[in-house]
Formats: sequence, structure tokens, C-alpha cells
Amino acid sequence: MENRRKWIENMLQSQPEDPFLWYALALEHQKMENLDTTIEIFEKLIHSHADYLPTYYQLGKAYESKGMNEQAIDAFLDGKRLAKIKGDLKAAGELSEALMMHDIFD
Repeated sequence: MENRRKWIENMLQSQPEDPFLWYALALEHQKMENLDTTIEIFEKLIHSHADYLPTYYQLGKAYESKGMNEQAIDAFLDGKRLAKIKGDLKAAGELSEALMMHDIFD
């Protein structure tokens, strides 16, 4: 995992605006259980690329792992709104399921 993380970081040096690379880096930190770093990267990604839909689900899951359920719900709701705007029914469904786990039936 360490090699993959370093490889992604090297790619980010030449492509710092690529949202997928930031997303992949956050997932690598998540695999290494660096949840604070995972959340930090996902939060920055949402601020810099608010339309990168996969971030919202993963950020919500990272918040859940830290017991930050209110923040998780907010991330899922924001993602669901974006999914509806983009017409991504699959993502909207996944985000709805995540919300149902918090007894939110939006």
C-alpha cells in the first residue's frame, strides 16, 4: 500500500488538479486506517471539486468510522442532491441507502 500511495503522490506532483488522484490518495489513507488524513483529503476535494460525486459517499463513510454521524449525514445528503442534479440514479440510490442506516428517508 505504501508504494501505491507514493506512486499516487508522485502523479499528483504533475497533475495536482486531477480529482481522481486525490480521491485515490484518500482511499489509500483509508486502507491504512489514517482516518484523519482521509477526511482531510476528502474535505479538500469537495472544496476544490464539488462536482466529483464519489467523494461524498466515501467522506460520509469515513465520518461514520470516526463516530461523526451528523457530518456523515450531511455528506450523504449533499452527495444525494448532487447525484440528482447529475441524473446519476445509481449514486443517488447508494447515498439513499447510506442515509437509511441513519434513519433518514429523504
